[in-house]
Amino acid sequence: MLFNSYEFILAFLPLTFSLYFYLNRLKLIQGAQVFLALASLFFYSWWNIEYLPLIVFSVIINYQISHLINKLSIKKALLVFGVIFNLLLLGYFKYSDFFLQNINLAYDTKYSLLYLTLPLAISFFTFQQIAFLVDSFRGYVKRTSFLNYFVFVTFFPQLIAGPIVHHKEMMPQFLIKKNKFFNFKNIYLGLFIFSIGLFKKTIIADTFAIWATNGFDILSHLNLIEAWVTSLSYTFQLYFDFSGYTDMALGAALLFNIKLPKNFNSPYKSTNIRDFWKNWHLTLSRFLRDYIYIPLGGNKNGNVKMYNNLFITFLIGGLWHGAAWTFIFWGALHGLAIILFRLWCKTGIVLNNVLAWFITFNFINISWIFFRAENWEDALKVIKGMFGFSGVLFPSFLNKIPFLANNNAIFGEVFSNFNGDTEILLWLFGALCLCLCFKNSNQLLISQKPNNKAIIFIVFLLLISLMNLDKNADFIYFNF
Repeated sequence: MLFNSYEFILAFLPLTFSLYFYLNRLKLIQGAQVFLALASLFFYSWWNIEYLPLIVFSVIINYQISHLINKLSIKKALLVFGVIFNLLLLGYFKYSDFFLQNINLAYDTKYSLLYLTLPLAISFFTFQQIAFLVDSFRGYVKRTSFLNYFVFVTFFPQLIAGPIVHHKEMMPQFLIKKNKFFNFKNIYLGLFIFSIGLFKKTIIADTFAIWATNGFDILSHLNLIEAWVTSLSYTFQLYFDFSGYTDMALGAALLFNIKLPKNFNSPYKSTNIRDFWKNWHLTLSRFLRDYIYIPLGGNKNGNVKMYNNLFITFLIGGLWHGAAWTFIFWGALHGLAIILFRLWCKTGIVLNNVLAWFITFNFINISWIFFRAENWEDALKVIKGMFGFSGVLFPSFLNKIPFLANNNAIFGEVFSNFNGDTEILLWLFGALCLCLCFKNSNQLLISQKPNNKAIIFIVFLLLISLMNLDKNADFIYFNF
C-alpha cells in the first residue's frame, strides 16, 4: 500500500489509528499491539500477499536466533548463522538473476534466469534485523517479547523504505504507558510533517519524474540543455521523493506516539562529500558505518587500510541499492570521492564555500545518473549530452546575443521534447531554492506549535496533494 494513495490516507491510516487507541483505551494493551502488528502485515500484503509468509518467516527466525544468542554460549556461531541466513534470503530474491547473468556472460553459459519479483522492503527489514542480531551478540539488547520485536520490524510507517530503525530507538517507545493514549500535540505534529511529505511527493517529485523519465527512458538523443534538465530533474525528483516518503513515515509514526529517527538534514547544502553522507539517508549511513566500516577495521591500522575499508563500504552500499553494475559503479564513485576528500584535507587547502558547494553538488548530480539509468547506454547518453558531445541547441530567445550569433550557434525550442517550456527552468530554480534557502522538515517540526494558520496550512497541503495523487507513482526507494 502506498502512502500516497486514497486507500492509505482516507481508509487505512485513520481506521488503524482509531482502533489502536480504542483498544488501548479499553486497557487491552497487548490486544492493541497484536492489532497493530496485523494491520502492518495487511499494509505490507496489499502490495503482494504472496510474500507475506516471507517477512513473517524472517521475523520468526531472527527473533529465535537473537533469543539463543542471549541464552547460549555459542554466540559467535549463532551470529554468523543469522547473518548468513539474512544475506542468503536477500541474495536469493534480489541478486540471483544478477549473479546468473554475470556467470553466463563470463563463462558463456546459458543458465536460465529466475525472474523473481523483489519482495517489498526486503533490503530494509534485512539490514534492520542484522543490526539487531549484532547488537544481541554485543550484549546491547535486553530480553524482549516476540510481540514487541514483531511490531518493531513490521511497524508500517517505517516498514517499506525506512528509516532503518535501531532497536533502542523504537522498541522502548511501545512499552511507555503514556504512548498508549492520544497525544494531541503528536497528532498535530504528525499531520503537519505528513502533509509536507505528501506535498513533496505528489506535487514536486512527481512533476520532476516526468522530465527525468523523458530524458532517461524515452529520448534517444539529448543535447546539452536537455541532458542537464534530465540529470537535474532526477536529482530533485529523488530528493523530494525520498525525503517526502521519510516525512510521511515520521508523521504517520508520530500519530501513534512513536518518534522515528530523522533521515535527512538538507544534504544538498553540503560543501563536501563527507557532509553529504552525514546528511543524506542518515540511518543507512549509520548502518554502513557501525556494521560494515567499523567491523572491517574503520580508521585503524593506517591510511591504506582505512581507504580500503571506505571503498568496500561504499561498494556494499551501492550493491545494497540494486543488483546492477551501475549501482556498484555509483557506490565506487562515492567511495573514491570520500577517499579523495580525505587526501585533500591533508593538504590544508580550504576552498571557498560557494566553490566547494558547486563541486559537491555537481558531483552528486552526475553520480545520480548511474543510480537512475537502466543501463550503461542510458547513463552515457546523459553524460555525453551534459558535456556537449551530442550537440548544443540554444533557446531561441538567445539569438540576439552577438557572440552566439556570430559563431554559428544553433537555436531552437530546447524544451519541446520535454512537453514543457521555460517553466522547467523555473521548477529547477525553485527546487534548488527550497533545498538551499529554507528550513528542512525536521527544523520546521522542532519550532512548530499548533495554531489556526498552521492548521489551515496542513489542510491546504493535504487537499492540493489529494487532488494530484498519481496511483502509479511509486516511491523510488520501493525498488530497493
